[in-house]
This record gives sequence, C-alpha cells and structure tokens, in this order.
Amino acid sequence: MSSEPVLSIGAEQVPYFRTPEFSALMLENERLVKKFAKADDDARVAFITGSGTASMEAVVMNVFSPQDKVIVVNGGSFGHRFVQLCQIHEIPYTEVVPPMGQGITRQMLEPLAGKGYTGFLVNLDETSTGVLYDIKMISEFCRENDIFLVVDSISSFLCDPFNMQELDVQVMITGSQKALACPPGISLIVLSPKAVKRVNAREVRSMYFNLKDILLNGERGQTPFTPAVGILRQINRRLREIDEAGGVDGEVARIGGMANDFRKKIKDLPFELISSAMPNAVTSLHPTTASAYDIFTILKDEYGIWICPNGGDMKDKVFRVGHIGALTTEDNTTLVNAFRDLQLRGII
Repeated sequence: MSSEPVLSIGAEQVPYFRTPEFSALMLENERLVKKFAKADDDARVAFITGSGTASMEAVVMNVFSPQDKVIVVNGGSFGHRFVQLCQIHEIPYTEVVPPMGQGITRQMLEPLAGKGYTGFLVNLDETSTGVLYDIKMISEFCRENDIFLVVDSISSFLCDPFNMQELDVQVMITGSQKALACPPGISLIVLSPKAVKRVNAREVRSMYFNLKDILLNGERGQTPFTPAVGILRQINRRLREIDEAGGVDGEVARIGGMANDFRKKIKDLPFELISSAMPNAVTSLHPTTASAYDIFTILKDEYGIWICPNGGDMKDKVFRVGHIGALTTEDNTTLVNAFRDLQLRGII
C-alpha cells in the first residue's frame, strides 16, 4: 500500500527529466538510499527502469565473468533465479539448497571454504517461502574466504536490520514495490567502492545493462536512457517520508511491529508457519484445512482483501501476508476477522 503523498505524485503529469531539477532529485535519491543501506560515503547507486530481476541480471553481468566461481543460495523461486542467471551468463556456480522454510547454516557452507570461490549470491529474504537468511554468518564466511558478497535485499531493505559497511556487502539490490511502497518498475543497485572499481574494470556486452555507463550518467543525476520518471519522483517522496519519520531504524521497527502483531492474532487459526527464520516483511502460512489459492481468491473476490498467492507446487500449500507499506495494525485485524468469517462459513 502506498501512502497518500506518494499516490498523489502518481496522478501528476510526468515532467521532462533532462533538467537540473530532476538531477537534484536523483542525487537526493542516491544520498538517501545510501544512508538507509548504511553504505560507504563513496558507494554509488544505479537506478534501473526494470523489475528486480533486471538488476539481478545487471549485477551478474557486470561484476562476474566466466573466470569467477560463485556460491548461490537456492532456497526458493528467487534463489533459483540467480542460478538461472549464472547459467545464462556462463558463470560457474555451486548451489547451497536449504530445506524448505529453513535458513542456511555454517555447516552447509563449510565444505566450500578454501575452494577458490570468488562470489556469493543470496536473496536475503527468500520471499517465496518467507525465510530470512543469517546474513551475519554469511558475511563472516565471505570475509574469511575473500569472497565478493552480493545481496538481493528486494524484500528486506527497510524491513530488517542491515548495515552494508559492517557486513562487508559489496552489492545490494532492491526494488521500488516492496518496503519503498511505490509502483513496480524501478530497481536499485547499491555498489560499494570495491564494486564500482570492479564494474569500471569490466567490458560488458550490453547497452541497457552497462553499469559503467549508468554510474557515469549518475554522477550528474541522470540516466543513460529514459527512466520511469514518475516512479523515481514517487521514490523521492517516499525516501523523504521515511527520513522525516525517523529514518531506516524507525521503519524497520514499525514493520517489525506490524509482523509481530499479525502473528499474535493468528495463533488460534488453522495455519502453520512455513519459516523457522521469519523476516519482518512477510509471513508465509500453510493452511491445514483448505487450499491456499482458494483462500487468496475468496478474500480478493468477496472481501476486497489482497494477500499474496504462490505459484508452482506451492500454489495450494502456501500463501503470504505482507507487512510493508502504508498498513496499520487495524488492517491486520480486518484480515484476521475475514479469516474468522471464513472459519464460520466452513471454508477454512
């Protein structure tokens, strides 16, 4: 859910963007994203008009090559996407596959220590199953083995504690449509100075996904090609909204409070928690008495409430409830009351 100020910008005419005003807005976007990611002062932010997958691919193309050897955490749909990207771009990789709904342990990584790996790709919050990986443990492993750490934080940025400098994360990816609570269409890549150096040293066979070109244009607050101007203006309003409300730590606490409130309210409902390591952004649930997709459809069609369905073999087993954006604990109560009504009707 977007806030009213963010929604109002979406109703405005989209201005021409090759102007000093838009450049100033973009430079402010970069400054605030770096501030909230707790990145190095010399870090850079690349704004890509495309979904999170676009930035995932841009990162794989721009920081790794067939001479690298990377570890990929494949714990769900989005971890598998990194696997697919490594296959497409011929990056040698090894998968770490945790059991469904569980995180990864040091014991899973230990056989890979000292084996010449140069990169590590992880979706910090594997949203398809609602698992938050132990980023501190992953960071320690990468430090000890001199491994370049890339974190997809699309569903975790602004939701869970994250300090890019302290964790020695070289690249962080996020998107406009999760805790930024703006329309989908913009993804962001935060690059440490080490990552910027790596990008500038590589020649990439791509026009649109050439991060070197994007960063060069970003120095003056611009993009190489026409971006989603309206969404970037909404992102600016949302970043300032968060800053004015107390910054990233306040937003993380707010979303964590929303998640805890919801989880307390569903304790006596016929749902099982999927994840043993839950993020703040989302709660993944397995209904024990009904189809997960049927619950999604009935809530949407009959109650006007949207939860998140899953696809593939999880379609009827798992649905997800988000805690991000302009939601309140009263919204949690509204959803829980709808669940109780479904119980009275014999649907769950």
